[in-house]
Amino acid sequence: MRLMPVFAATVTLGLLAAGPGHAQDKPQKLELDRIDVVHVSHGDRASKIIGEAVYNDAHQQLGKVDDVIMRGDGKPDVVVLSVGDFVGGGAKLVAFPYKALTLYQGELLLSGASQDALKALPAFKYAS
Repeated sequence: MRLMPVFAATVTLGLLAAGPGHAQDKPQKLELDRIDVVHVSHGDRASKIIGEAVYNDAHQQLGKVDDVIMRGDGKPDVVVLSVGDFVGGGAKLVAFPYKALTLYQGELLLSGASQDALKALPAFKYAS
């Protein structure tokens, strides 16, 4: 059955002969605004926050950051926190505004929060 390699070679040659495909006559240009890379490099990185422990004012660990959800404009909007192990059901996910989370002495702080207050929040579920 030498038909398959011949077919594959024919298709490959046909694609190469067609040249690069463009949806329009002119190549598209990508225009980006310049950013201050020095300033931005000191910002919060989702990859550094996800998985980190969150504490309250009494230095009690409340849970760990499960995710950071962005708004349509790309700014962080909501923190999803994985809290406790409730009656063998595993951790509960809760959500709160990103702006409520602060960095204090190298730790993520949710000021004024308690385990009881977090337990009272509705469970968060991802849409997909």
